Amino acid sequence: MSGTDAASHIGRPKALNRAQWRVVALASLGGSLEYYDFIIYGIFAQYIAKQFFPATDPYVSLILSFSVLALGFLARPIGGIVLSWIGDRYGRRPVFLGSLFATTAATILIGLLPSYESWGLAAPLLLIALRLVQGICLGGELPGALTYAVEAASERAGLACGIIILCVNVGVLVATLVNLGIQHVFAPADVAAYGWRIAFLLGGLIGCVSYLLRRTLEESPEFIRMHSVASNPAVELLRDHGRAVVTAAAVVAVVGGFNGMLYGFVPAYLVQSLHYSPALVAQAMTAALLVSSAGLFVTGWLGDRLPRHLVLRAGAIVLLLVLPIWTLIVSGSEHLVMLLGLLSLAFSISSGIWPSIVATIFPTRVRFSGIALSYNISVTLLSGFAPLAASMMIERSGILMAPAYYIAFCTLITLASTFVLPSFGRPTGASYRPRTA
Repeated sequence: MSGTDAASHIGRPKALNRAQWRVVALASLGGSLEYYDFIIYGIFAQYIAKQFFPATDPYVSLILSFSVLALGFLARPIGGIVLSWIGDRYGRRPVFLGSLFATTAATILIGLLPSYESWGLAAPLLLIALRLVQGICLGGELPGALTYAVEAASERAGLACGIIILCVNVGVLVATLVNLGIQHVFAPADVAAYGWRIAFLLGGLIGCVSYLLRRTLEESPEFIRMHSVASNPAVELLRDHGRAVVTAAAVVAVVGGFNGMLYGFVPAYLVQSLHYSPALVAQAMTAALLVSSAGLFVTGWLGDRLPRHLVLRAGAIVLLLVLPIWTLIVSGSEHLVMLLGLLSLAFSISSGIWPSIVATIFPTRVRFSGIALSYNISVTLLSGFAPLAASMMIERSGILMAPAYYIAFCTLITLASTFVLPSFGRPTGASYRPRTA
């Protein structure tokens, strides 16, 4: 399609048909479930620590438990490399089914795993192994879902990808609500003894249903139409599309920095450093999640009607409001819920548009690998080190604005990428059709 044809179609994208909605829904369900499974561990880490890492010092026990959480994050790039290689070499469907099956099995087994008291050293070792399985699968699940959605609904890539990211948010929200429900129904001693296991078993049950539904999906139509597959997708990606990988990683930088800071550091920081009440912080975080979820859907819709790189640029510029907003938060504002809500709404513009941009700058032959590598580079580095970076800045310099500076830094990286995206020579608006091999 020529640039003139592209321009003439902007603003009038075709509606998703029933088959496309089905693909997007099933792709979203899996991503939501896998993030639920991954997040629920962090929520109940203190209870898991007591059962699998007993120590005379409770802080040592908790540190060991969080170390297992970190291992899951470190396993994500490995999973992204391995699963995307399989996806580009043998098809999207095997990865789509295999990652969900493995995650579901690991989640159920964690919920049933005997404690250290019953099985001794075997219990924590098995827990570590199961968390690694979850991390490996998570590294390929979201890139796989985005690849599947873009190739099944190329003319509505913005909306399709926005829905998938929205459902990731829903997975985090459901994990939070399940925690609130368990804490409300069971006494604290019962939550510590077995209540936390219910959350894992519930995730496993949902996973079983999701797997049965996903089995009905067919292979990606674009993958089927390819005349040949890449013999070594990773080598071909780095050899022929290295510039695209760097650019895509920069596009995702804002997502890695913001999410790593907001969910990995800010809740404890607001309570311990700024002395907000835990109840108010919980309300603010829930409101932020709800507001950003709504924003994601709207941004995905806009991404099929406007040039996507311009939407991303606007989102990055708006998110720089984090600096004045954080100044108010540091001052002890009584409007914490509103301020975090505004910040998350600003972030939802970038968060809702990056998937369709990243998914459509790689050709079909290496699309899965390209999304997985660029996404996992940014998320592993910028999300994984966000709490540590902010903690060191505050401890060494006393700068309470550290979270805002970190988010602004990551936002500027993404803003810079928007000036490079048009040089790839493809339309980034509504009518863009991903390039085939």
